[in-house]
Amino acid sequence: MKTGDVPKSQGCRTLVRGGRLVSDGHVQDANIVIQDGNIIDITKEQPEASFDDTIDASGCYVLPGIIDDHVHFREPGLTQKADIASESRAAAAGGVTCYFDMPNCVPQTTTLETLADKFERARQHSVVNYSFFYGATNDNADTFRLLDASRIPGVKLFMGSSTGNMLVDRQQSLERIFKTCKLPLMVHCEDTAIINRNMAAAQEAWGEDPPVSLHAMIRSEEACLASTRKAVQLARQYDTRLHVAHVSTAEELELFDPQPAHGSAASDTPLPMVTAEACVGHLFFTQLDHEQLGARIKVNPAIKTPVDQFLLRQALTDGRISVVATDHAPHLLSQKQGGCARAASGMPMVQFSLVTMLELVDAGVLSLERLVELMCHNPARLFGVCQRGFIRKGYKADLTIVRPHAPWTVTKDIILSKCQWSPVEDHQYQWRVERTLCNGRTVYADGHVVPGVTGEEISFSHDL
Repeated sequence: MKTGDVPKSQGCRTLVRGGRLVSDGHVQDANIVIQDGNIIDITKEQPEASFDDTIDASGCYVLPGIIDDHVHFREPGLTQKADIASESRAAAAGGVTCYFDMPNCVPQTTTLETLADKFERARQHSVVNYSFFYGATNDNADTFRLLDASRIPGVKLFMGSSTGNMLVDRQQSLERIFKTCKLPLMVHCEDTAIINRNMAAAQEAWGEDPPVSLHAMIRSEEACLASTRKAVQLARQYDTRLHVAHVSTAEELELFDPQPAHGSAASDTPLPMVTAEACVGHLFFTQLDHEQLGARIKVNPAIKTPVDQFLLRQALTDGRISVVATDHAPHLLSQKQGGCARAASGMPMVQFSLVTMLELVDAGVLSLERLVELMCHNPARLFGVCQRGFIRKGYKADLTIVRPHAPWTVTKDIILSKCQWSPVEDHQYQWRVERTLCNGRTVYADGHVVPGVTGEEISFSHDL
């Protein structure tokens, strides 16, 4: 692939030629014409106009830029692990052009002031496009009405259990949040009482820091199901737009209605009021992998059994899972030492999420078109992202160009996350992210992040 100069002037025109475009349920051979950051034409003919930059995508698939609705970039306050600059670079290398960051940082994003601070940090340092969830607490539901709905994807609620001391567990507070929140409410569902009971039993049998192989027993299927069931009941009681984060169990899937893949005819049809997210870690690993990877794959909720993984993968295509994300959550490797009580929960995956999901395409788990729906179209539709998530005329030119049959191995030197490790180190992938374009400009190409390019704040149009 030819790496042209990054055009910087107003009125510049870029041609992406020779690729196979995947969008709206179709795969087609076509060229894309970009001007001033927007797609102005999609054509099978070779345009005769001159261009400031020509990108040869021959032999590659051109996807809409990946939208990751669930990341923890750790800024502010936890920047020894990660920061917006480092993790957005990793996102660019992984084909991710938009991310929604979570509020459990230091200080927590639970006031208008802390939210504004994060936007300013991203404006200065983010390589790709950005927005931030506002965090719910036991006491801040009155501030929801003050939020600018055009700037944020929604509100994040840690219901029953959390990392970062953002637990909301009072019934009165929960009901007020579900009743008051008009934006999408994204919820982490685990039951603290059940987890605490399981941890006490494990510590009695195994000591103060039980082996990490017991993590799925402590943060159990029962804990997930009890909390998710409660969230779904509250959402239906108050007509709340609920998005359940990182569903990890077969039992939880029964709470979501199957939906047909939309394809092109219904690609703008609203998603159900209650939707579910699956994370790449739960789709790629099982609890048996703790034997080899230890706490590197310790996450909350825990990665569960091979049966849970199998059924989660099935749910990718029957519509019970609407979005695939990462829950990208870096820690220093020193913080990942120990067992269930001592090792930190969370792993970095944003740089490798797309290529990991493409392995599931090769394995016949889902089609490439459905992958694009789960990682591009549906996040845009669910959260009301303006003019992104599709390859369409008039949309922002957020594009990810991937090459099949291009084997490479993850080595430590290519990891861009600040923590400098990955659970997929030494894994060989068969797909490669060749280039990532954000707002029509190349932010990553040929193994390198382009210096001096920054993303944009994402705009939203919620149906309130």
